[in-house]
This record gives sequence, structure tokens and C-alpha cells, in this order.
Amino acid sequence: MNIALISYHTCPLATLGGKYTGGMNVYVRDLTRFLGKFGIHADVFTRSQDEHVPHVLHDLGCGNRVVHIPAGPETPRPKSELINFIDEFVDGILEFADAKQINYDIIHSHYWLSGMAAEKLKQEWDIPVIQMFHTLALLKNKIAKSPEEMEGETRINGEKIVLSMADRVVVSTIDEKVQLNVLYNADLEKIKIISPGVDTTRFYPIPEDEAKDYLGIPRDEKMLLFVGRIEPLKGVDTLIRAISQMRNSDVMSTCPHYLYIIGGDPNGEEMDEDSEIERLKRLCHDLGVDDLIIFMGKKDQDTLPYYYSAAEIVIMPSNYESFGMVALEAMACATPVVATQVGGLQHLVQDGVTGFIVPHNDPDALEERLTQLICQPDYCKELALNAVQYARSFSWDEITPKIVDLYKETRADFTPSSS
Repeated sequence: MNIALISYHTCPLATLGGKYTGGMNVYVRDLTRFLGKFGIHADVFTRSQDEHVPHVLHDLGCGNRVVHIPAGPETPRPKSELINFIDEFVDGILEFADAKQINYDIIHSHYWLSGMAAEKLKQEWDIPVIQMFHTLALLKNKIAKSPEEMEGETRINGEKIVLSMADRVVVSTIDEKVQLNVLYNADLEKIKIISPGVDTTRFYPIPEDEAKDYLGIPRDEKMLLFVGRIEPLKGVDTLIRAISQMRNSDVMSTCPHYLYIIGGDPNGEEMDEDSEIERLKRLCHDLGVDDLIIFMGKKDQDTLPYYYSAAEIVIMPSNYESFGMVALEAMACATPVVATQVGGLQHLVQDGVTGFIVPHNDPDALEERLTQLICQPDYCKELALNAVQYARSFSWDEITPKIVDLYKETRADFTPSSS
């Protein structure tokens, strides 16, 4: 079986923590790797953003490829421009498939822009499409705090077109299925709930002292950790306010901890005064917690298991999160997670068992739970043991067969237009 995975706007090999890189990149990369281990050939098609990177890479193993298709300038471009290059992107995929003389059985597209490309490929190849949205515009708009955070009609209409066109839609949680039905009037019969997986050969507990030695962190330094894109939806400002309150209540004096923030690139990206990372740094300064909060920039995923294992707690203060891959990775490294009661996080983190769930945009509740764990290290260790056992049930060895079964089912149910 040959699968064409479409990840148009972002490459699964990209360094995480940038503006457009996150859980979806991890999902596509790891799924492709494990499909290869299960004997499924998969090519990931993505838009080329660097003319100096080879257009075909074999970094995912088992003969599975990442294919960078030139479409528009071979440079990073805002998402708002990418709709203009989809026809060129599709033409490039068709040329690649023709040159390699390969026929695909399924198109598996990720995010709405990829779905728009998949619609055109479906017309050319007459094969079924499986779609994953990962995030939804109408849901993001419901919790947006400013007009700048709102998604426009182009994306909303695009999502509706893709939803109607797709033969199957994969969602991570029951909540996402309900949201598609309520907000988009989706056909529930075509929606399949399959949780993302975690690569437990990559994410596993590393002894804390060894992790800190690798990272160059003093062994006696206690560490809290945030990992994710630096954008308002991630709620980092709520976390900073909670840290400030913990300092004011003397928790940070009696049980000193530092907050490490991984995401963005304060030294390598162009930052203007209105950027989110600059706003957060000003907030740290205004609240007097500059010395407690360290902005680390983007980090290669190979280093993340060390950071997770070195941390006492991983915090996900998101205002919106379709699933929450970081929480799963952290738990696989035996680190408890304090997360907000949004999206997949409220199902993924077991409250009081593998971590805590708190209301979003509530620094008081976040402060209370962080203080509880910081001041009760034995309880924190108990949650850590529960977390690693729980995360193993989400290993890609368990999840990939479910995806393969869906491929086979979707292919068997598909009626070609020529028949």
C-alpha cells in the first residue's frame, strides 16, 4: 500500500517551537516512520521553503520519503499567502508521482490547506482522502482575545469544503468530533476517533542527574518547563502570572524553581516590539520575575527528552489545544503535567493521577496546583510513576495498526468515479 501524506505548510523535519511548527509536525513525522515499520510505503509532500535543502530526503526510514515541492518562493511565507501556491504544489506532486511511476492508494492530508491540495489530487488520481484538521478556525475564533487572533472566511470556507470532500476525517478526541458536528454540521458517520501516538523509543525516562548534566543545568536546580509555540493561544502569560504570584507568596523562596520556556527563537528570528515573545518578556519584567524565567528559543526534538526528564513539572496553560502532544511526551518521560481544561488535554491528563487539570486563563488555580506539587515532592514522584505507565498505552506501536486498518477500510469502501 502506498500513502501520499500531505503536509503543505510545514515540513515534518522542521525544528519545533517555531511559528508554524508543533504537534502536527511530530504527528506526521512519527506516523510516517511507524507506517514504514508496519510495511506501509508513505511519501510526505510539503512545500519547499529552502532551495538549499534537497527536494527528496530519506530521514524517516524504511524507504519513506519527505518530498519538498517548489511552490511559490522557496522561502518561509505567511500562511495567508500559501493558498495562492496550491495549484503549483499539486502540479509538482503529480510530476513527482509520474516520474517515479508510483500509484498511491490513499491521500492522508493534514490541516485545511493540505486538504485543499488533496481535493485537487483526488480529482486527478480518483482515490480516497483521509483528512486531519489538527486545529479548527471556528473553535479558535470562539476563544480569540483580539481581532488579530481571529481566523478569516477563507480558512473557514476552506475547512467546510475539505470536510465535505474527505472520505474519512480522523479526530483525536470525542470533543473534536462533537465540535465538527456542532460548528460545521459534519457527517458523523465519516469521523473516526484515533488518538495520536508517542514514540516511546525516543521519549522515555532519563535519570534526572544525567539529563541535567547533558543540558548543562546544575543538578540542584529545580526546573519547571513549558514547550510549545509562542503565541497567545498557548496561554504563557497566564503561567508567568502564576509564577509571579508564587514569588509573592514566598513559595519560590522556600522551594526555589526556575521556569524554562522552549519555543520561538529570541536570537534567530526577526522580532518586532509587538511580537508575542517580546510581550511576554515585558510582562516578566513588569512582574519582577525576569530572574526566574528563562526563554530558551527553539530546540531540536532530540533534546526534548532531556528537558522533560530534567523538569519537575511540565505546564500546558493553553487556551486552545486540539490534543496536546507535549503532555503525552512529558508523561512518557515520567514527568507530571499541569494542563488546562481545554480540548484533548482534559482527556489526556488524568486529574490527580498523572498531573492536574485547571481552568484556562486562571493564574490562581495554576498557582495552587504548582505550589502543591512543588511543596510535596513525594506526591510529585507518585504522579510521575503513574504518568509513564499511562503514556505507554499511547505508543505508536499501539496506534499505528489503527491507522492502517482505517486505510484498508477506507480503500475498500471507496467507489472510483470511473466505475
